[in-house]
Parts: sequence; C-alpha cells; structure tokens
Amino acid sequence: MSLVGEVRSFNRFYTREIGLLAEHLPQSEFSLAEARVLYELAQAGEQTAADIIRTLGMDKAHVSRITARFRTAGLVKSRISPEHGKHKLLSLTAAGKRTFKRMNDGTESQIETLLAPLSAENRKRLAKGMREVQSLLQPKPASAEDVRLRPLKVGDLGWITHRQAVLYTQEYGWDWTYEGLVAQILGEFAANFDAKREDAWIAELNDQVVGSVFLMKTDDPQVAKLRLLYVDPAARGLGVGSRLVHACIERARELGYSKLTLWTNDILVSARKIYQAAGFTLQGENRHHSFGKDLVGQTWTLDLKK
Repeated sequence: MSLVGEVRSFNRFYTREIGLLAEHLPQSEFSLAEARVLYELAQAGEQTAADIIRTLGMDKAHVSRITARFRTAGLVKSRISPEHGKHKLLSLTAAGKRTFKRMNDGTESQIETLLAPLSAENRKRLAKGMREVQSLLQPKPASAEDVRLRPLKVGDLGWITHRQAVLYTQEYGWDWTYEGLVAQILGEFAANFDAKREDAWIAELNDQVVGSVFLMKTDDPQVAKLRLLYVDPAARGLGVGSRLVHACIERARELGYSKLTLWTNDILVSARKIYQAAGFTLQGENRHHSFGKDLVGQTWTLDLKK
C-alpha cells in the first residue's frame, strides 16, 4: 500500500473509532466543526471570528454561521473591540462555559474508555507515536535547548547498533559488517562494564534518541577511548556532537585519565571537525578496506593534562 493509502486507511480507522462520522460528537449536540469553535473560545478566551478562522483554517462563512447559532442559543456574546471599532470580540457566556464543560467532560470520558484496555506501556507507546505524527506533519524548528543528554537505559545499545548501521549505509554506503563491528564493541562494553572507568551518554530530542558517545577503558589505566560518536540528521546543527564529545572529555578527566584517544575515518568530516575543535590532534593514518569500502582510518588523541 502506498503512503497516501496508509494515511487514508488510518484516517478511516480513527474517525470511526472516535465517532467523527456521526452527525454530532458523542455525548454532545455539536458537530465536529461547532465543537472546535467552542473549544477555541473556551481555551483562548476573547477573540475575533478572524482569529478563529486563522487558528482552525476553516471557511469564513462556515465560522460565521456557527458563531451566529451560538449567539442565538445564548452561548456566545460579543462586544466592539476598544482598539478597533470594526472588530467584534467573541467570548463564551456563563451558559456557554457550562455547555463547553459538559462537552469536554464527555469527550474526555470517551477517550478514557478508548484507552482503558491499554497497558501503561502501550499508553506510553501511543502517546509517543502521536507526538511523532504531529512533529512530522507539522514540524516545529528544534533548538539546542530541546536536546538533553542522559545515561544509558535498557534498549539503548540495540537501538544505537541499528541506527548507526542504517545511517552509515544511507550516507556512506557501508555494508552490514559495520553493524557487526558496532554490535561487537557494545557487546564487550556491556559484558565488561566498569563504572569506575567507563561511561556513556545518549542525546534525546523530543523523546527520540538522536545521538550517543561512549567512554571506554583500555589496557593502559591512563588512556581511555572515545567511541561510537554519532548524531542523527534530525539533530544536526544543534551542537549535539560537540556536547557529547565535551561530556566524554570532562568525564575522562574526572576519572583521572591522562589521555583520550579515538579512531575514525577521514570520510566522517563533521566528526573530525568536532574532534579538532575539542583539541584532539591527528596522530596517524592508515588505508584499509572495511565495510565494503576503501577507507582511510585515522587515530586522534587528546592530552587531558594540558
């Protein structure tokens, strides 16, 4: 089924599930359009019909007919704007507020009934999925303040393995052997984790994992490795990579390491710029054939005692 078909199928399912095909909303005498106008007046307070039209994207004549019916029913009152003599400010009357409360309580009761069979975990999944649909269809520009760094939790290692493998295949054409390498590195990290010498950070944007980095021990107690830095395309330009690297550097200092080292490939230009800006210096390069590609590996180090 095409994406358009999938969206239409979901719309048919959801409108049927919540009763939008009926003449009136469940437990209400209002149509969907009337209920939305009533909701806007209840939530936003006093406003003009033009304000409602802009907010809801509805037809001007349709909104005019609805507000006229509300005035006749005693649900809405109006007054001339003191700032503009040609503008009428609409607001709910006391009867309108009581009517809205009955409608709103009925709607919430209906949704609670719909959600009742779901477990707590499935409720979280549903809420997360709905937020994602909203962000994809009506995206809000993300900012650096929207990103938070947190410790590892269950499920992260598998997700990072999957996401890095998919991302590097899409962007650089690397094959499935890279996924095997990431799985091996993270498997060993989990199996031999030492909280006194190692750490990890996950970057989240709107509850979605968009980056990670790991601080890992080596055989030399004075040297640690920065490994598996990645930033999802959805979070690029927000300084996520620099924040992750900075967190790793500061933690390495706290744990008493004197040197931090990393291995990367010269094709990962954005990551190299972050390392250079953080003070890492290039120690050496080697040509190799890995992940289905001819690559140039690079070793970088940072003196933590400076």
